[in-house]
Amino acid sequence: MYYTLPRWILITLFVLTPFVYAQNNGVLDLNNLATYANQPVPPFITKDNTPANNPLTDVGATLGRVLFYDKSLSADNTIACASCHHQQHAFGDPAQASSGVNGTTGRHSMRLINTRFAAKERFFWDERAASLEEQTTMPIHDHIEMGFSGNNGDPGFDLLLNKMADLEYYQMLFDFVYGDPDITEERMQLALAQFIRSIQSFDSRFDDGLVQVDDIHAPFPNFSQAENDGKKLFLDTPVFDNNGNRTSGGFGCAGCHEPPEFDIKLNSGNNGFTQSLSGGRDFDNTRVPTLRDLVDASGNLHGGLMHTGPINSLGGAIDQYERIQIVQGNTRIDPDLVINGNGWHLRMGPQGRNDVAAFLATLTGSNVYTDSKWSDPFDSNGNLTVIPAAITTAVESEGRANALTFELAQNYPNPFNPATTIAYRVAQASRVSLKIYNVLGQEIATPISDFHEAGNYRFRFDAAGLSSGIYFTA
Repeated sequence: MYYTLPRWILITLFVLTPFVYAQNNGVLDLNNLATYANQPVPPFITKDNTPANNPLTDVGATLGRVLFYDKSLSADNTIACASCHHQQHAFGDPAQASSGVNGTTGRHSMRLINTRFAAKERFFWDERAASLEEQTTMPIHDHIEMGFSGNNGDPGFDLLLNKMADLEYYQMLFDFVYGDPDITEERMQLALAQFIRSIQSFDSRFDDGLVQVDDIHAPFPNFSQAENDGKKLFLDTPVFDNNGNRTSGGFGCAGCHEPPEFDIKLNSGNNGFTQSLSGGRDFDNTRVPTLRDLVDASGNLHGGLMHTGPINSLGGAIDQYERIQIVQGNTRIDPDLVINGNGWHLRMGPQGRNDVAAFLATLTGSNVYTDSKWSDPFDSNGNLTVIPAAITTAVESEGRANALTFELAQNYPNPFNPATTIAYRVAQASRVSLKIYNVLGQEIATPISDFHEAGNYRFRFDAAGLSSGIYFTA
């Protein structure tokens, strides 16, 4: 429907309007988007690996959410990203190895909590992906995981793009986010990475305690004695003798798992745990997820720990560091875990182990497990209905009622593609003129100036080169 309004019309370029999202049984309303881009982050969290060419936006993360949960992205329509990364399990997998379309994964699926706040930008346990963007579609290309490898009888990625182009909701979503319905791997990567970076957890008891005292080394008033003792052991640097035996100090966990993000340090090696699910040794695992949300609210692990997932308790994971194993051929072991050729021997004792486990449990939040913006948007049958964004504005031109009206199309300008589609209708043959002004009243563009027959038209206005701000049409 077209509406006639006064001659001047307000439009915004590059500015996305915040929305609130509500899940509704397989219905995604583009008029009511979740807030992904401006979620509150504690002031003590300083890391942010968001690249300049892919800022977090509500529209991009909305598309990423659909992609993340869509089983149509696998060769046999049975596996989605979310099949191995479950919201109720901190976006990890309780299974030791995750199931794909052609078998099981070679490593345990990594939890995806707070990936935006990690020092490392590389991804996978062995850091083979240079960025989160690159990582997001590698499982789709993988023969075992999602099956669009183009090898071993698998369809190629181009066939997936064609498959997606036949789905109406992707035509609508890609047009909504990028300004046109063209589906490419790069656009998929950008949106998926935005959604994954939006998944955050900062409502733990640790966060509450740090806010109260503003000193990570001070006792937290909301902690038990064991939790505060475990925090001190976690944070304090150990003192070793020449043979690598701890003689005093803490356990030094924070030297690798850096608080308050609790992500792995930038130049980490492996931790001496070199088992492999396929047998033999695996020395290449130098990245780990954050230690936040290792367990649920009841203290149960979300899945096995380490890259093969064999450890089923916090105590078992802590025991791994009691004595670091030096395995022949392991040239990638973290040098901070080795003293004079000997692996650390922490001599923790049962009380120390229990206290550190108690502290680690305080790093678990709650909202990330239930917030609908990170949940499955499809209904139980795998269907999704997208409600397009409503027509936002329209304007009568040159004061002639029913002669010419303009409207902004349903897509908004965004950091990927600084353009908007202006749809307009000519009721009777006439000269069409549209001018764009800045807030000072200066004309900066005349995108439409020509004679048109009666009919409906669409014009794509590229705002590249314009700074963020408010502009007017007349």
